[in-house]
Amino acid sequence: MPSTPQTQYASQAAKLSLEPTDSLSPQSTDHTAVSAHFITPQDPLITTASGGRLPAVPLAEAVKLNRLREDYHRGNGFIIDLWHVYNPRERARLASPHRRATSPTIFRDTKNFSSAKSAPSSSTTTSSSSSTQPSQHNDSHDAPAEGNAANPGAPHRYPVLLIHGLLQSAGAYCANDDDSLAFYLAKSGYDVWLGNNRCGFRPDHQLLRPSDPRMWNWNIRQMGVLDLPALISRVLSHTGFEKLGLVCHSQGTTEAFVALAKGQRPDLGTKVSVFCALAPAVYAGPLIGKMYFKFMRIISPGMFRIMFGIHAFIPFMMTMHRLLPGKMYGALGYRVFSFLFNWTDDRWDQGIRDRLFQFAPVYVSAESMRWWLGRECFATQKCILATREERNQEDREDEEDEQAEYYGNGAEHPTEARNGDRPERRQRAWYDEQAPPFALWVAGADELVDGRRLLRRFERGREPHVKVVHSKIIDEYEHLDVLWAMDAVDKVAKEVRQVLWKTVSPAVRSKCRVPTGCQDVGFLEDDP
Repeated sequence: MPSTPQTQYASQAAKLSLEPTDSLSPQSTDHTAVSAHFITPQDPLITTASGGRLPAVPLAEAVKLNRLREDYHRGNGFIIDLWHVYNPRERARLASPHRRATSPTIFRDTKNFSSAKSAPSSSTTTSSSSSTQPSQHNDSHDAPAEGNAANPGAPHRYPVLLIHGLLQSAGAYCANDDDSLAFYLAKSGYDVWLGNNRCGFRPDHQLLRPSDPRMWNWNIRQMGVLDLPALISRVLSHTGFEKLGLVCHSQGTTEAFVALAKGQRPDLGTKVSVFCALAPAVYAGPLIGKMYFKFMRIISPGMFRIMFGIHAFIPFMMTMHRLLPGKMYGALGYRVFSFLFNWTDDRWDQGIRDRLFQFAPVYVSAESMRWWLGRECFATQKCILATREERNQEDREDEEDEQAEYYGNGAEHPTEARNGDRPERRQRAWYDEQAPPFALWVAGADELVDGRRLLRRFERGREPHVKVVHSKIIDEYEHLDVLWAMDAVDKVAKEVRQVLWKTVSPAVRSKCRVPTGCQDVGFLEDDP
């Protein structure tokens, strides 16, 4: 029989004991391998004529992987902590069965919840095994859709989900006393939920152990496409609302920007009333050119795995977190992060600085760090959703626009720039009509990411479906100042509070408690 790509792939599958040897027969088509490709340079995958997908690994390992795949489809996978900030005078604590990990079914139907029955599912489960209250009481709470309020007739609080940044936990939103964003929004009248990244302080999975490399084979895309929808679904199913406000910082914004993209989970945008991005991490800043980051960028994926393994990224940091006294660990943590990311504490409360770093670092996968720093990844492309070539094309277009404005008879009107006939720009848009309204707070002195460039993308008409309802550049702010600066309440939190309420529909507003300071906030007007 002449050798063809199909028979070559089938022969490879047979040698790996993944297919019966008679799969080489022309009469047998169900098990004939018709294609093979690589998920990553180290992960080949074989596709059969029947539509099956087989990993190119020994049979025993393939059986384990197939079992895992079936278990994922039944709803098992990573267990993620979801914290709830609530007032114990208003809400009562539920029994533990109501707070344990639940099915990862996304956007499941509730009595107040429609149009979600056909939504796809995720391989992530969420658990509200921990909660945080403004009073610092650590009891857990997770209210079902019908509510669990001490006063059932009281107006509902509008739900808000906060997602933290790289190497942090949701505690970053709670460490700054009453000026903490989570406590500020809760005391203003919102129902605040805090989502943690997978693994966090305690890696948890329904099938895998932390010693299993498969426990750590994930990156930012999985966190955005799987984990974020699972967290949003859990909050919506327990509050009974159709939408929530989404507030993210740093890597949390990356997860949301990736998830909302039209090639990923654009339907997620229909469940978000507004996406508030603090220090949005979409384009790389000049810090990525530091020598230690360059080294991570030039080594091959194989060498990266040899150096850092397929497990948690430098797990020794977590060991030190357990062993060292809190004050000492916080002081060392600040110095390490300050050296790596060129941060200063000039605008923080010096008395609580060491406490701020009690929530960092946490367990993250080495693969997720390679996604940021590895060869042909973010550090090279310098953008999470565009290649280096597309980014260079944007630079050329921006230069042409600036020259046209300078040498032309007059500057182009902002509306013309946004809606002018630039079809090639609209074709390269990342988001479709399902995208929620965006609000952005950019740290002007941030060297880690380039928020100004992201604003230019929206201002120059590259995202015609995105409505930017608020944008602000705080010139003196660095990457973490949007959370921890002593004046962050005035420059960030108050505006976040108003933008969240501005984008709530009139029908939902009529059933909700009006947040403090939002009595005169109008409705978001639709474009004419």
